[in-house]
Amino acid sequence: MTVLPSLHEFNLNNGLSSTREPIRRTLSKMKGMFHDEAAFDAQLARGDSLLYEFYDMGVPDSEKDVAYGTSITYPGKVGDEYHMTKGHFHTVIDTAEVYYCLRGHGYMMMETPEGETQWLEFLPGKAVYVPGRWAHRSINVHPTEPLVTFFAFPGNAGHDYGTIESKGFRKLMVERDGKPTVIDNPRWNG
Repeated sequence: MTVLPSLHEFNLNNGLSSTREPIRRTLSKMKGMFHDEAAFDAQLARGDSLLYEFYDMGVPDSEKDVAYGTSITYPGKVGDEYHMTKGHFHTVIDTAEVYYCLRGHGYMMMETPEGETQWLEFLPGKAVYVPGRWAHRSINVHPTEPLVTFFAFPGNAGHDYGTIESKGFRKLMVERDGKPTVIDNPRWNG
């Protein structure tokens, strides 16, 4: 397959694109991801709000191509846990990814299959390199602004959401005394 040069637009302030359709994750699509199930159910009863969306610029599934786009995680919490992306490993587990923060304040939560964990802070102008073998999720800790990032990874990397859906992350980021705090996940199923 011959890949032709292409041009895509996305807004540097809000991450939205007028040339691509977003993939949206509402609260109902995040069932089982938050540790406080009662808070999740109560919030869902009030409405199925949009937690995050991302724009994939449509690059072929090839190791020679680079997939890229923007991710927008909206502010808010479920109970004491900040809004976040579902998180994933790459299907080709040894592939890396780069995220560059355009707007907002957040963290990249990461962990390996062997249990090593790290979290790095996102602020505008900072990039996070996620090495191969690290599951990762973006977390928005700003009370009112979306967390907007640009991402890029090898086109054939794929996404393994199932491992995180079944096990969760070992750590969570919650609000304690008005600030982001990392705790052990009481529902982690390793």
